[in-house]
Amino acid sequence: MKKIYLDNAATTPTKPKVLKAMMPYFSRDFGNASSIHSFGRKAKKAVEKSRMIIAKYLNCDASEIIFTSGGTESNNLAIKGLITNYELRTTKFKNKPHIITSAFEHHSVLNVCKDLEEKGLAEVTYVKPDSKGIISVKSVREAIKENTVLISIMYVNNEIGTVQPIQVLSKEIELENKKRMKYNKNLKSEILNLKSEIVFHTDAVQAIEYQNCNVKKLGVDMLSLSAHKFGGPKGVGALYVKKGVKLHHQNIGGAQENHLRAGTYNTPGIVGMGKAIQLLNTKSEIRNTKVKTLRDYFINRILKEIPDTFLNGDKIKRNPNNVNISFKYIEGEAILLHLDAAGIAASSGSACTSGSLEPSHVLLSIGLKHEDAHGSIRFTLGGMTTKKEIDYTIEVLKKTVKKLRSMSPYGKD
Repeated sequence: MKKIYLDNAATTPTKPKVLKAMMPYFSRDFGNASSIHSFGRKAKKAVEKSRMIIAKYLNCDASEIIFTSGGTESNNLAIKGLITNYELRTTKFKNKPHIITSAFEHHSVLNVCKDLEEKGLAEVTYVKPDSKGIISVKSVREAIKENTVLISIMYVNNEIGTVQPIQVLSKEIELENKKRMKYNKNLKSEILNLKSEIVFHTDAVQAIEYQNCNVKKLGVDMLSLSAHKFGGPKGVGALYVKKGVKLHHQNIGGAQENHLRAGTYNTPGIVGMGKAIQLLNTKSEIRNTKVKTLRDYFINRILKEIPDTFLNGDKIKRNPNNVNISFKYIEGEAILLHLDAAGIAASSGSACTSGSLEPSHVLLSIGLKHEDAHGSIRFTLGGMTTKKEIDYTIEVLKKTVKKLRSMSPYGKD
């Protein structure tokens, strides 16, 4: 049976060169990177080399990179760390700190914000995307309040692949912060009315491989990434934190990562992440063009050859590897089971919500009806995906959709 993997947004295979770079740090160079003896120093040197590689890719200082266990921890540290620090350093403000985020963020952002709300630690505004899956700059601007301290908008949506205007949003936030600085300078004795600057965070987990993640060009203060989304190992990630942004640690233990992330260094994972980042620079434009060409070919054939289908999310402002299609009158889970039986791996949305009976919050946020959201499939291509694999997938899809619709209570075939 053919085996075709079209779920690269969930995870990517660890690249052979990445695995090779990691191997010595499991057994030969096994030292704890926090130890001061030669074994530890060798591991620490490898950790710091990876930190420098990642910093170079993001165009930041190595000291601004904090290693974590992945995107979820990075997002938690960014949001909870900022709000906790805000609460600890000031009791002057009458209002709770205000967060602005989007209604279709990954659950590691949404659920953190909801948790802060439930505990009475923050006020949150959830900005809805438009029908094409784009967050408008105007909607974010209009949501800003005097007590807004954090804006967190994902770079690329993990389900529909739409690319958000991060650079333009950062300009708006910069203008607002200049107004606040001017306001604060004009104060004399009204210390209680000082306005905090807004910190801008982006979840770039799905963006690292395909989008420009130069943090200086983006204008972000914090950026989250996870190694297994771009050919690195699972269980390791990083958070870029711009100098001057103050966070409070979220786990208590040792002094690792400038006291922000306690715990023994995952040296093999960190080395693997550094190597995976390094490999992204190799023929990146050629790879991106190839994936985008295949993506467009895939989308066009599905929409042309399978009736009652439509693309979710903007066709242009989307990641080169993302294809999210709604198949009317049938359940997405049934399609996935038939695809899996034919050796094809895809998904109905985020792997983090696998098993949920609820329709995708992402698709509902862009205005899809429940039944159309339930009939949606996400295919995400990778650098190794071939046209032959896409052609095979389309033929299986055509047969599957026809069969399922013939059995559908909606009576479509």
